[in-house]
Amino acid sequence: MTGDMGAAADIATGALVGRAFEPRAGESTAAHGTHASEALCLNCGTALIGAHCHACGQGAHVHRSLGAIGHEIAHGVFHFEGKIWRTLPLLILHPGTLTRRYVNGERARFVSPLALFLFTVFLMFATIGLVGGEMADQIGTPTAQNRAALERESAKARVELARVERERAVAVRAGEPTTDLDTQATVLRGTIRALAAARGAKSDSDDFTFTDLKIGWTRLDHGIAKANANPGLMIYKLQSSAYKYSWGLIPLSVPFMALLFLWRRKHHLYDHAIFVTYSLAFMMLLAIVLMLGGLAGLASGWIVMAALLVPPVHMFAQLRGAYALGKVSAGWRTVALLTFAFTVLIAFVVLLLLHGLTD
Repeated sequence: MTGDMGAAADIATGALVGRAFEPRAGESTAAHGTHASEALCLNCGTALIGAHCHACGQGAHVHRSLGAIGHEIAHGVFHFEGKIWRTLPLLILHPGTLTRRYVNGERARFVSPLALFLFTVFLMFATIGLVGGEMADQIGTPTAQNRAALERESAKARVELARVERERAVAVRAGEPTTDLDTQATVLRGTIRALAAARGAKSDSDDFTFTDLKIGWTRLDHGIAKANANPGLMIYKLQSSAYKYSWGLIPLSVPFMALLFLWRRKHHLYDHAIFVTYSLAFMMLLAIVLMLGGLAGLASGWIVMAALLVPPVHMFAQLRGAYALGKVSAGWRTVALLTFAFTVLIAFVVLLLLHGLTD
């Protein structure tokens, strides 16, 4: 009897010791009275020092409840929100400071350049879809029923456009403002172009056209012929490719940035990549703001002025702050950077065209 009780005690003691050194999934050894210095991380097995693992970052205590899921969702949302509101003001007003601080290692406070870039890409193309009235579900080879419906909508839009143009002419003769009428006309013309592209037709108000140009490259010439046969499909494919391959702007731009600092050994390709990625994110945010401004009725003159003036000013400020340059040094680099940016944009568009025409 006594022997049995001793055996039972030994078994119980062994079980407790076993649980102390080999915790079950979701348990921490510290939860069973073990000293924190003897606890092991449940993720990587490293000895814990404090509330989080110093090797992988996982918390010492693992929650296993539905409430924990809600906590993680809220933490993710507000953590990102906190970072974005620390990042955007610097990106807009002090881009050089943001770039320099991130390169120097201050990263937990800010949204990473790539995450911000991908977010702005998504937001920009969503805005393009909103403003341009993308009709992806109609593009392709429309059925007779769809084509008839599109033609009816196009006819309605043309009638409405004619009415707006008559009212505008009357307002001009009377010396009254025409801003609202101009905005309505712009939206209607965009609708007409979208409807024409959706049914594979050509709009009278659409200045864009694929020509019968012969390059001499059989595959490319065949692609141009396909574009002429269905320009609406080609425009949709180009837009989709631009969305999917927008990240290509970064590797295309970094070598040009390196040329600007070829004789400054202390600046590396990584630094230039951070600069380029933050700069591209800002330019996309600017495009979003200008598109929404046009939709809200902002005069086209102001939009054009902002599109021409804001990018060089932002580049100048970012160059000065990120690389600690003087005004003259940042000035000539800004001019060169604008030229490089235009070159990169042309190369990117050409690559998209080649991909879309030969796909």
